[in-house]
Amino acid sequence: MRILVSGGAGYIGSHTVKELRHSGHEAVVFDNLSAGHRQALGGSELFVGDLADPGSIRRCLEHFRPEAVVHFAASIFVGESVSAPAKYYRNNAVGSLNLLEALVEGGVQGIVFSSTCAVYGEPRFLPLTEEHPLAPANPYGHSKRFVEQMLADFRTAYGLRSVCLRYFNAAGADPEGVLGEDHHPETHLIPLVLRGALGSEPLKVFGDDYETPDGTCTRDYIHVQDLARAHVRAVERLGEGWAGEPLNLGCGREYSVLEVIRAAERVTGRTIAYQVHPRRPGDVPRLVADNRRAEAALGWQPEWTDLEQIVRSTWEWMQAHPQGYGA
Repeated sequence: MRILVSGGAGYIGSHTVKELRHSGHEAVVFDNLSAGHRQALGGSELFVGDLADPGSIRRCLEHFRPEAVVHFAASIFVGESVSAPAKYYRNNAVGSLNLLEALVEGGVQGIVFSSTCAVYGEPRFLPLTEEHPLAPANPYGHSKRFVEQMLADFRTAYGLRSVCLRYFNAAGADPEGVLGEDHHPETHLIPLVLRGALGSEPLKVFGDDYETPDGTCTRDYIHVQDLARAHVRAVERLGEGWAGEPLNLGCGREYSVLEVIRAAERVTGRTIAYQVHPRRPGDVPRLVADNRRAEAALGWQPEWTDLEQIVRSTWEWMQAHPQGYGA
């Protein structure tokens, strides 16, 4: 299949592009490079454009004529979304609307959407299933929820097939060491913990008084390679005529902040200093996915289920690329 990958120069996007090519598909990347990296493209064709510019989307579609789209391009920082909500509604919601209108105009039949478990908000029960009420707690989650609604409406009105993949905590790096996580700023826990192993300032642990086994928050970490495989399978299923549905993508296991720190110490052989700070507003004690629907719909299961393996792949990438893609 010919696949257009918006935001394909980013962290999860670049891993998915590589997996698409490995699976025999043709992929082109649409990216404005505001957060992505040319070095992550691995020889894939890049069309520099912006979802804020409908003309650039149309030109890309006319040039490449994809059969389907995998849509990653978005702003992703929860905290920033609270202080700058206009940016998130503009980039995530309006940008996605521009893309969807161009897809309908261009006759593209399917789209895989990079969504998030943030659409659920405060968990009412765990593990989270796709039937959990959608009640986002921040503008980032609201912007993703809005796109999910647009996709449902576009399916009804225009027949655009779609699947919304709701990620839990993406982590890890390409097993071959070619790709990794290079965010500016970095907000994900595992690379921040590993920076502590490199001698940076002590890691901030926000709260140690939650109702969890060790008092720190627990999260469901899913390896980026497993995410990439799920995207490939989802776009293939859409190509087979599947109508699509929202699916959770998680490992189905939860690990605490302190467990991540201890795993990183075992992987690196170094002591990692940390300081406990007060809880952050909006942090929930626990998050863990029920991913059985994704397993049934995609014939997919996470392969990287051990925390230490996930941490090790990140550490190996950081050791080989001390300056990220700038190394």
